[in-house]
Amino acid sequence: MNIDVHVHILSPDFIKDIKKNMDRDAHFKLLHDNPKAKFATAEDVLENMEKTKIDKSIVFGFSCLDPGMAREANDYIIETVKKYPDRFIGFAIFPPQDPGLEKELIRCKEAGLMGVGEVIPDAVHIDISDQEQVGNLTAVCKELNLPILMHTNELVGHYYPGKGKMGPEQAYRFAINNPENKIIFAHWGGGLFAYELMPEVHQALKHVCYDTAASPFLFYPAVYETARLIGVLPKVVLGSDYPLLSPARYYKEWAATDLTEEEIRGICGENAARFLGL
Repeated sequence: MNIDVHVHILSPDFIKDIKKNMDRDAHFKLLHDNPKAKFATAEDVLENMEKTKIDKSIVFGFSCLDPGMAREANDYIIETVKKYPDRFIGFAIFPPQDPGLEKELIRCKEAGLMGVGEVIPDAVHIDISDQEQVGNLTAVCKELNLPILMHTNELVGHYYPGKGKMGPEQAYRFAINNPENKIIFAHWGGGLFAYELMPEVHQALKHVCYDTAASPFLFYPAVYETARLIGVLPKVVLGSDYPLLSPARYYKEWAATDLTEEEIRGICGENAARFLGL
């Protein structure tokens, strides 16, 4: 089973009024205020899944501060999962410090959603290393058995819209402060995976995995072989960040490495299925 754990979708109505909706959230506008910005509905994703032989995709909206906007996004995810239960797994978004967080996550869980994310710290104005700011989120997710997909960034290198300030150190603090939560760190954890060369870090991050979202824009393909050397390749899961990139782009990168067929099967689905208990 091939699984893409990082896919953003928006409802057709939301996309139809995209200029108006960009003005509802500053971070959403930052990411998409570009004529080349891409948007996808569930049906767009399904079409690409057929082309790229993806069996299941984890889908969600975009982190935002407006709870009403978040609920609208969650409604579309709920609708999508009900319409295509064999193809999509839904995650919920909501501002972590909003007083309505628990109620909304319970609603989403009862409606069939299976996780929370992608949480983008800069979008919702949180420092993930500060447990006072994230403790309610992690407590509710632990209680509801919802894994968390957390956006992270590499803190060096080129700038791009949406490059935030939550890097490996903050991600590590978030993980060790919440050892009973299942955590998927997006974008290779901003490089956190490399620190698993340290025995104490490797031991502390057994409840963590890393998705590959936007990897072709960030790292050479050798990042996969590096992950193998570090011993974390079984914790690496395909996240395309569609519609930013298609899974096909990742397949092309894997072909430029010496990854074995077994290792590619792991990244492309088996690691995620094991981690999420699918």
